Amino acid sequence: MIPKIIQGGDFSDHRGTISFVNDFSFKDIERFYIISNSDENPIRAWQGHKLDAKNFYCLNGSFKIHFVKIDNWENPSKDLIVETIIVSASDSKIVHIPSGYANAIESLEKDSKLISFSTLPLSNVSDDDVRFVADYWKING
Repeated sequence: MIPKIIQGGDFSDHRGTISFVNDFSFKDIERFYIISNSDENPIRAWQGHKLDAKNFYCLNGSFKIHFVKIDNWENPSKDLIVETIIVSASDSKIVHIPSGYANAIESLEKDSKLISFSTLPLSNVSDDDVRFVADYWKING
């Protein structure tokens, strides 16, 4: 499986706005959390997931979601291609990053918030989560 964007939309009238991503299924979601990076450290990098798939939706502000397909969990190549997708609160979409990838989350605005839906139960996270130093892969502009 490859990363993909699940596009949503919004509807506005005199009562306000409803944002939605109707093609996203919660069938395999086990938990969620909300990410707010500090102003001093706007990049949270790199977290790899052997089994867990991540689904990101921007609640406020905007983010760059960087990701790499891991070639070897014990010693991944430093030459892996970093791909990037921008998400913002004004564009209702979910970015699906399947298992087998590492990701980095970069906030682009003050007070940005990102919700992450995870497919792995919390009891299995210690077997799945692989951390890499923040500069393991170069993030381009």
